Amino acid sequence: MVGPIENGFAVTPADGADQAQVCRAIWIGGSGDLKVTTRGGDTFTLVGVPAGTLLPLRATRIWSTGTTATNLVALY
Repeated sequence: MVGPIENGFAVTPADGADQAQVCRAIWIGGSGDLKVTTRGGDTFTLVGVPAGTLLPLRATRIWSTGTTATNLVALY
């Protein structure tokens, strides 16, 4: 998909469930670590993400365990 973001939703990190929609980016409102699983199936933790960061990644899951960043918004 090419073009600007059209939709978004507040993220509630969860260890046992994927997001309802694969996002194209994640807004980090409060600094911390972010553990994600990408659309390609890789799981990793981004450590020390500053508040106000827009991460351009396609994530299917944002994990509760390992995520300390807050005020997350998934954009698609």
